[in-house]
Amino acid sequence: FSSWHSSATAVFPVQRSAHSCPDRCSCSFEPSAAEVVCSKGGLTDFPRTGFPTNTTLISIQSTHLSSVTAGDLSAVPFLNKLQLYHTNLANLSSDLLVSLSHLDTLDLTGNKLAKLPANVFSHSSLRNLVLKSNQLPEADPAWFSGNSSLLYLDLSGNHLTSLSAALLRKLPLLQTLDLDGNSLQELHADVFRNLHHLETLNLAGNKLITLKPQLFAHNLQLKYLYLQENRLQDLPVNLLHRLQNLELLLLNQNQLRHLPAGLLDGVNPSVQIILTGNPWECDGKMEYLWRWLTNHRQNVLFETEVTCDNPKPLKNRQVSSLTDSQLGVRLQ
Repeated sequence: FSSWHSSATAVFPVQRSAHSCPDRCSCSFEPSAAEVVCSKGGLTDFPRTGFPTNTTLISIQSTHLSSVTAGDLSAVPFLNKLQLYHTNLANLSSDLLVSLSHLDTLDLTGNKLAKLPANVFSHSSLRNLVLKSNQLPEADPAWFSGNSSLLYLDLSGNHLTSLSAALLRKLPLLQTLDLDGNSLQELHADVFRNLHHLETLNLAGNKLITLKPQLFAHNLQLKYLYLQENRLQDLPVNLLHRLQNLELLLLNQNQLRHLPAGLLDGVNPSVQIILTGNPWECDGKMEYLWRWLTNHRQNVLFETEVTCDNPKPLKNRQVSSLTDSQLGVRLQ
């Protein structure tokens, strides 16, 4: 026993330092990386000790952190992903990420952030930034340096009423922009002008009534465009004309009564569209959409639910089932 015991005590401290883990957290170890997850209740401060030196991921969830400082993070210089979900954070220090030259992803979903300091996201090689479900009234260009490497930005579920072109000019590599569930009422014609690599744009769940004709004219790589659950009453005829790569277009749950003749001409032949939940007016002005639906049924998801709201005799009738005489259309 004594010989086994002495050899065990010789090995044990080495094991412990290589595989230490902060209190109230669980750790998983790979040969060259360690991941730390702290989701147990009662954590009120960022763990000061116990992080493995090669920690690449920290995920702290559903706790009550009063703050996180640059000093807290200096112990994990190889950190690649930092997730602070629902941790009651109300502010960040401007130098928070200064020691994290490898940080790729920062996820601050579900906190109480209402204002962020200048340059807070300019100290690192950030590619993915999630600020979802906070209390931000604006997205400030001063958060970023001019040559940001950001590819993915999620600002959904905040209190944004407008969007700054100056902000997006600093994010020229952006591929995904999520603005779902804000209070955007109007978008400047040039706001997305600099986003030549944008593939996914989510504007759902806002208060948009109309869109400028040139809004997407420079976003030629756009594949997924989410415009559902707004207050859109009409669309400019050339809104989509340069979007040859568009694969999905959601226009459901708006206030559209007609589509302008030519809106969908020239879009990707395999585009998928959702048009349900609009008060379609089945009169002569419906001819364009009626013909398009008839010829492109395979492109329309839930096509049987695209129904007339007016006039009364046609209410709830499937638009594509109507005859030319019902619409008052004179066939060529």
